[in-house]
Amino acid sequence: MNGDYLKKILEQVASGAVEPDAAFEQLKSLPYEDMGFANIDHHRNIRTGYPEAVYCEGKTPEQTAAIIQKLMAHNTNILATRASREVYEKVREAAPDAVYYETARIIVVKREETPISDKIIAVITAGTSDIPVAEEAAVTAEIIGNKVERIYDVGVAGIHRLLAKADRIRAANVIIVVAGMEGALASVVGGLVDKPVIAVPTSIGYGASFGGIAALLAMLNSCATGVGVVNIDNGFGAGYLASNINKLK
Repeated sequence: MNGDYLKKILEQVASGAVEPDAAFEQLKSLPYEDMGFANIDHHRNIRTGYPEAVYCEGKTPEQTAAIIQKLMAHNTNILATRASREVYEKVREAAPDAVYYETARIIVVKREETPISDKIIAVITAGTSDIPVAEEAAVTAEIIGNKVERIYDVGVAGIHRLLAKADRIRAANVIIVVAGMEGALASVVGGLVDKPVIAVPTSIGYGASFGGIAALLAMLNSCATGVGVVNIDNGFGAGYLASNINKLK
């Protein structure tokens, strides 16, 4: 950790050479902690309002647990995405109060309650097969302080199911639409509401969906205005972005 730099800044504040607000701005980029295999960003919460999230795929269970243990020393609520049950069991050795959301594949270490926004984020799926990605978005949004309304399996193959939920959808401040196959649901929802729509293409679909590329391109080419698109299966990114929009004054 950059202890010498931090000590110098604090001494300057104490002597009056640096104003507290100026010191805060300087410290936004520090400190980080070098673990050899990871550099832990302890000040992300100061810069962005949310602590660093841990992406578990590609890391060993031991590495993930070690990172979370370090984060616990500086952050109250920690989120780890794309986590397996094996990773969760290892994390629990360091954080016995960790909770595993199996469908979302998210581990949460929650030490304090986050203020909850009164505004609602709606998470909508085209099909039941899209729910794991939708739950990644929904759990992410909830953990960082949002109310979430789940509206699942209302795809365009039976559009009456979607229209029956129109009042609930329009009551939301931000809408996340999760769909695979041809990804048409995002355009339909975008044409029904006057709120931001975050489209999440999923890798669900038969061969010509190309692992979500067909849905991604369809969403990028949406004729509905107000539709933004995140990457394939990126429920975490959608939940995080929706929270940022939801908390704007």
